[in-house]
Amino acid sequence: MDDDLDDVRDLARTFCEKEIKPHIETFIADKHVDRQLWNSAGDVGLLCLSIPEEYGGGGGTFAHEAILIEEQARVGDSSWGASLHNGIVAHYLLAYGTEEQKQHWLPKMASGEVVGAIAMTEPGTGSDLQNIKTKAVREGDDYLVSGSKTFITNGSQADLVLTVVKTDPDDRAAGISLMLVPTSAEGFSRGRVLDKIGMKGQDTSELFFDNVRVPVTNLLGLTEGQGFLQLMQQLPQERLLVGVSNVAAMEFCLAETMTYVHDRSAFGRPIWGFQNTKFKMAEVATEARVARSFVDECIQLHLAGGLDIPTAAMVKLWCSERAQRVADTCLQLHGGYGYMNEYPIARIWADMRVSQIYAGTSEIMKEIISRSL
Repeated sequence: MDDDLDDVRDLARTFCEKEIKPHIETFIADKHVDRQLWNSAGDVGLLCLSIPEEYGGGGGTFAHEAILIEEQARVGDSSWGASLHNGIVAHYLLAYGTEEQKQHWLPKMASGEVVGAIAMTEPGTGSDLQNIKTKAVREGDDYLVSGSKTFITNGSQADLVLTVVKTDPDDRAAGISLMLVPTSAEGFSRGRVLDKIGMKGQDTSELFFDNVRVPVTNLLGLTEGQGFLQLMQQLPQERLLVGVSNVAAMEFCLAETMTYVHDRSAFGRPIWGFQNTKFKMAEVATEARVARSFVDECIQLHLAGGLDIPTAAMVKLWCSERAQRVADTCLQLHGGYGYMNEYPIARIWADMRVSQIYAGTSEIMKEIISRSL
């Protein structure tokens, strides 16, 4: 932390308290955030914080993105898909886009005019990206994109979908490319916003591509077949984003439960007065502190360009598993009220479960780690 990051935290905290916290229940009921939230965030400079100023961004680093994630978690929100928009989609464009692509899309993403999504997963494929079926067939100066995607964050509001396609169906990794697909293109359609057990305010959607015509200039990268390498290079940052959100969630659980066990009484005394409560909260505080230390180390490594794939897998594995355990412990200390959705601990308990699945399952993380041993 430094003075600049402190200022960003103040800005993010004020924004989240004013623009997100009062509307969380509405977001959940609607299964998406208000579209105006994106514009408001762009107006105050909270979109594309780590994108250079020449492309309309904040000119900051991953640390700036981490602060926004922490402040969003601090108010108990899991609906707004800003971390994916800021820390994933924008960075694919920054790392691999042509100058024309960056100048066209990044300023609009920074202002909130364009909401970004990335479409990897398909109905028949989960972690096995090499087996995707969505294809992009070259036809003159265009590609025709056909296929379907599912579990797509920001899916119902996205204006730009970074789509993983096969440009060579006969090849596995070397046949994968990334395509910039505007959702205004003819042949693109959205399915339902999926009914999830958690993160109910996030517009996780199905997407369909029926011979969507996009110009060859929308290929991300200089040539076809670079997509799998691009994905592998960007996944460490994505997994660190998950780690940051998990730690922020653990700290939120700790704060919420400490308040509850002091305010709630049983058998004539506050719940905090029981040794079991104190011991459980001691465990939670320790879990959160250890995870925070590991995440901070990984952030520093990433800022220095030294976060490797196995370490990113470790931080994602550790924090996602520990966050679920912390949420479960804290829910238990709430008793029956912990099972009521009106209490934030119930929502976050359900929200955290997917962290062991998306951005690579815990089992895939173990496989990646084991290869480095």
